[in-house]
Amino acid sequence: MTKPNRSARTRSANAVVVEPADSGRRLGDLAYRRILEGLFDRRVPAGSFISQSELAGLLDLPIQPLRDALRVLETEGILKIHARSGIEFLKADLELARSTYQFRSIIERSAARAYAETADSADIAALIEAHRELLERVNEEGASEGVKVQMERLEQEFHGSMIAALRNPMIETTARRLKNYVALIRLDLTATAPRVVRTIREHLDVLEACQDRDPVAAEAALALHFQAALQRILGMV
Repeated sequence: MTKPNRSARTRSANAVVVEPADSGRRLGDLAYRRILEGLFDRRVPAGSFISQSELAGLLDLPIQPLRDALRVLETEGILKIHARSGIEFLKADLELARSTYQFRSIIERSAARAYAETADSADIAALIEAHRELLERVNEEGASEGVKVQMERLEQEFHGSMIAALRNPMIETTARRLKNYVALIRLDLTATAPRVVRTIREHLDVLEACQDRDPVAAEAALALHFQAALQRILGMV
């Protein structure tokens, strides 16, 4: 017989409801993901002001997990909770873009060096091949929906591989938070074929330096990639 979890609570003299200790955490994680999804798919407009009850109804979430997730997202800077008033969501601006990309550059320049020095040659080759295949697809399809989805997947794999090379859980946690900022910043950026091609080629410059086991060149190429990416965000190119 399974022993009751410590989180069980008595609701009547004769009934005990057993609640798994991690059930609330799972619901909180679900609420966290659903709030971000609502923000990134524009059901919750960036910069909007909305009450907790309205947000719960919009995203089909129970109030308590919603509150737990909102507190986490507030610490991450995605929103601000106004007591007895509502939730104010972050709207990306010039300063957020500059700060985010500066921080990413500081972290990932070191990551690029580490990746060049330690990554498995087969993993580097596979990433290079995936980028070249996508480049061919862009030449055939332009910035189709399928290309955009594949580019986003490859973007996450590219930067995730760099970060993982540092083997530092604190940096990985920070990188996940920065990824949310980047998604917010890019909401109004149109993924055109020329922009996708430039991004792929910048990634390839980094990866080819890593393949040559040249950490200095990898770091320099990564820094140039972030400079160009920020310019694209700001609409300068």
